[in-house]
Amino acid sequence: MLRLIIVSVLVLAGHIVMAQTAGDIVNVGDKMPAFAFKTESGNVSSSSLKGKVVMLNFFATWCPPCRKELPHVEEKIWGKYKSNSDFKLMVIGREHTLEEISDFSEGKYTMPFFPDEGREIFALFAENSIPRNYIINREGEIVYASVGFSEESFDELLKVLSSLLEVE
Repeated sequence: MLRLIIVSVLVLAGHIVMAQTAGDIVNVGDKMPAFAFKTESGNVSSSSLKGKVVMLNFFATWCPPCRKELPHVEEKIWGKYKSNSDFKLMVIGREHTLEEISDFSEGKYTMPFFPDEGREIFALFAENSIPRNYIINREGEIVYASVGFSEESFDELLKVLSSLLEVE
């Protein structure tokens, strides 16, 4: 009996540690954290996004899965929804300056990139691991979250966006 209790405690402790190391600070169902930062075209804040469907993509220029995902974001999301006034895409460079992001994106992408040099915005959402995507509905609730890149998870992301943005 004692052995069963010890094994149960160890299994439970392992699940707790795994949950903590996953790095999530916010989850589906949570409200989008409040944030604000400056860009070359002015200030951006979470409060200015109210009433819009928002997709946040956290990436780094050195991250292979991020570099694989970004062309999909450009083509399948930005290409489709950029003229939709109810949609806001924010591609956020974790630990990158505006200059680094500009150099990286110039000539390759037209979607909007934002610097998060000190991880201030990223830290509101997660502790580690990129790429990360969050979709926030018009009420400010996180309705989709993903870590890493796979065709399957990206297809699911597209379905969620479509359900929120396409008129029936």
